[in-house]
Amino acid sequence: MLHDELVELAEPVLRKVLEHPFWAGLRDGSAPGEALAHFVQQDSGYLLPAYGRAMAQCAATSADDALSIFFARGAFGALEAKDRLRTSFNELAPQIGLAPLGEQAPIDPLAHAHCSFFRAAANTSLAAAIGALVPMAWFNHNVSQDLAERCTPGSRYEPWIALYQPAPGYAQVVQRYLTAADEIAEACSARERRQLVEHCWVSIRYEWTFAESAWRQPSWPV
Repeated sequence: MLHDELVELAEPVLRKVLEHPFWAGLRDGSAPGEALAHFVQQDSGYLLPAYGRAMAQCAATSADDALSIFFARGAFGALEAKDRLRTSFNELAPQIGLAPLGEQAPIDPLAHAHCSFFRAAANTSLAAAIGALVPMAWFNHNVSQDLAERCTPGSRYEPWIALYQPAPGYAQVVQRYLTAADEIAEACSARERRQLVEHCWVSIRYEWTFAESAWRQPSWPV
């Protein structure tokens, strides 16, 4: 199955992402509060909306009704999650010694590239789009699970890690992403299959850059 190839492609980067200073610092409580606030600003303000809109475009272009329903539900879930993430963070912020988020911060360069990649993939082909979309869901599942399993008890961000956990059944949703990739790969041309794998390869690396974005909080030159 193609999804086995995609998981094998992702595994080495996943191991590095899990040990990135941002995620490691959330687990043990040592990450600067500004890093977490930046992550929530960029994720809720830009990445989740871009992801949701790419999913919506897939729903509109897929000729398979079951896949269209899956993509449409994913689009709704991503767009709904952006507001829930921001609201939940603002409610929790005083408990972890942070100020609630104010106005939406400008998009940073790394997040801008990531969002642009989702848009470009969705405009390329359904195969390219699913290749670009799978890693965010798969990494989110693995990262959130790792946070919960390896969080230092009583550490500063333990309440946020609990808040960040996906809803029950998310593992099945991630599995559906992978089977969707299999279904699309079986129906597409050899060229589109290569697009799927290539876009997945790039998207996997964007999961690293998003952690970098939170950790380094890059800004545009003035």
